[in-house]
Amino acid sequence: MSGWDEGAVYYSDQAQFPRGGAGAGDPETTATRHSALRKFKEFIRGFESDKNVFPYRESLVHNPTYLRVDMEDLHAFDTDLPAKLRSSPADYLPLFETAAAEVLVSLKSKVAGETGELEEPMTGEVQILLTSKEDSVSMRSLGAQYISKLVKIAGITIAASRTKAKATYVTLLCKNCKNVKIVPCRPGLGGAIVPRSCDHIPQPGEEPCPIDPWIVVPDKSKYVDQQTLKLQENPEDVPTGELPRNMLLSVDRHLVQTIVPGTRLTIMGIYSIYQAANSSASHKGAVAVRQPYIRVVGIEEANEANSRGPAAFTSEDIEEFKKFASEADAYKRICSKIAPSIYGHEDVKKAVACLLFGGSRKNLPDGVKLRGDINVLLLGDPSTAKSQFLKFVEKTAPVAVYTSGKGSSAAGLTASVIRDSSTREFYLEGGAMVLADGGVVCIDEFDKMRAEDRVAIHEAMEQQTISIAKAGITTVLNSRTSVLAAANPPSGRYDDLKTAQDNIDLQTTILSRFDLIFIVKDIRMYSQDKIIASHIIKVHASADAASGDTRTSKEENWLKRYIQYCRTECHPRLSDSASTMLQNNYVKIRQDMRQQANETGEAAAIPITVRQLEAIIRLSEALAKMRLSHVATEENVLEAIRLFNVSTMDAARSGINEHMNLTAEMANEIKASETQIKRRMGIGSHISERRLIDDMTRMGMNESIVRRALLIMHQRDEVEYKRERRIIVRKS
Repeated sequence: MSGWDEGAVYYSDQAQFPRGGAGAGDPETTATRHSALRKFKEFIRGFESDKNVFPYRESLVHNPTYLRVDMEDLHAFDTDLPAKLRSSPADYLPLFETAAAEVLVSLKSKVAGETGELEEPMTGEVQILLTSKEDSVSMRSLGAQYISKLVKIAGITIAASRTKAKATYVTLLCKNCKNVKIVPCRPGLGGAIVPRSCDHIPQPGEEPCPIDPWIVVPDKSKYVDQQTLKLQENPEDVPTGELPRNMLLSVDRHLVQTIVPGTRLTIMGIYSIYQAANSSASHKGAVAVRQPYIRVVGIEEANEANSRGPAAFTSEDIEEFKKFASEADAYKRICSKIAPSIYGHEDVKKAVACLLFGGSRKNLPDGVKLRGDINVLLLGDPSTAKSQFLKFVEKTAPVAVYTSGKGSSAAGLTASVIRDSSTREFYLEGGAMVLADGGVVCIDEFDKMRAEDRVAIHEAMEQQTISIAKAGITTVLNSRTSVLAAANPPSGRYDDLKTAQDNIDLQTTILSRFDLIFIVKDIRMYSQDKIIASHIIKVHASADAASGDTRTSKEENWLKRYIQYCRTECHPRLSDSASTMLQNNYVKIRQDMRQQANETGEAAAIPITVRQLEAIIRLSEALAKMRLSHVATEENVLEAIRLFNVSTMDAARSGINEHMNLTAEMANEIKASETQIKRRMGIGSHISERRLIDDMTRMGMNESIVRRALLIMHQRDEVEYKRERRIIVRKS
């Protein structure tokens, strides 16, 4: 981002340029410009969207500083004007703005005459902001053929500079004769072309002005606000294995301070070039090489309703979606389309479907916002397709970012403040949670993250914002995203002989933010293993079939568009009967967990709080949204409670506890094992867990009894685990 707004001053020999500029005296060019100016005025005054409705004329009166113009409206009025704007925007856009300013003056004069006001109407520059429904151009395809042309590209803002003053006209003063000259500045990142000599004609006997006599008078110059942005390709548009491309944007006047990092945009602008400030020092021979940037003339921000992306659904699409939603087995068919290459895990697939559709975001009267996005944690054994679910969601969600916990820092997940090397200015760069605003963040190896990095996403997961207070920058970024995380237990595999607290080695603060927590186990059963092996072999055998790939991609695209349509059009709310049922069930769940805590004498590994009640509400709304229903019924609430019970509640009750009911025989065996372990290990000594268990089994003891004895001793703080639970230390 070096050389962002270095508005360089270029010197040129005045003799090289004829007075008045190239082509200024050409009658044909002058006539064309006058004709275009007249047409622009007619368009603003006379374009009708409906009968006797003049949108641009009325908009200009209400907002005299800017005017948004749709290129399709301009094309409907005159087919020649859009073509000229696209081919020569730098020439015709100033004409359009001049026409708007003149129309504004005439409209204000007319209003002043009708109201009897005699004061002069205020005149000022009107900024034209262009919008269009045409398809955007890929950032990778922008080449030399687009220079000085009007282009439309889409991307995500990753950085924004401070606002600076950009001169539009520079007032020059001759040091010798005090002659004043006003020089226009090129818009965007261009500078002013200052003549080498003074145009004052010396009198006889008067000393002529020297070369380069001009000094800039800042107080007499004219300025506008200017800001530079950094636009990056959308994550879903980046080819696999390649880095995302960036493009420098220059915005001015009304567009300044309207965009924050993490916002998805579609911009229209003039593809331009500039000379970077440090290019002459590093590339002395590259005189003709220039850096590209886009001078923005229109911004369309992707709104939240359409999942942060432009959605255009035909009437046939809408009819097909409504027909599908009205079918009795719509929910079952949607779940069958979730990761079809994975066998089993039906409840996990239903949870992932709920995550993709999401609940309803709510704004309360006091300004508090309740999140509608669903967070899911998959915890369990290796080789249980956890990462495959994450990869499927990355492909299917309208907006998705995939990251690994081991390689992610707090700044990489949230946002960072970076100092620009050339200007020494601080600016914000959004991380994964900001870039996925309106979509899903998939975090693999969630348990491998450092604790301080995991804490950084607490705010993003519940409040759905990221607050930054670094290097004098204090701001809040949006992070309205779902989180799908995958993790392994501390020992690598889920151990049924350990308590839930030992298996789920995550803080309760982060666990309470997950709506559903699934314990995914690799169960060793002959019949199950045979079916899974057959399924995997079938998947591998049919993977090379081109027709199968095409059919799969079509189904994925259809599901992606259906999810996008449901998120756009449907925002369900709970019915009264469903609310009553949910209230009663929540009270019962809390009562059961309280009873379990009283029996065991210890708190549950996963807390059941009001957040879990909100989680069931979100699940109910997501289930209703799948059927395009605006009301979540009792049936939806029952299914949401079932999903919650088979995931979070089962995880909370999983494992064993110290006070579980044991037979007298088992209690004696455990006591005998404890005695042998204490004999084998002196106070302060250490031994590997595997070696200790092998020694005990050689003495004729059952391995599960030995493990349970170790677990009870660990809970009594008689032994301690070290080195990722591989070494046992006897404590005093």
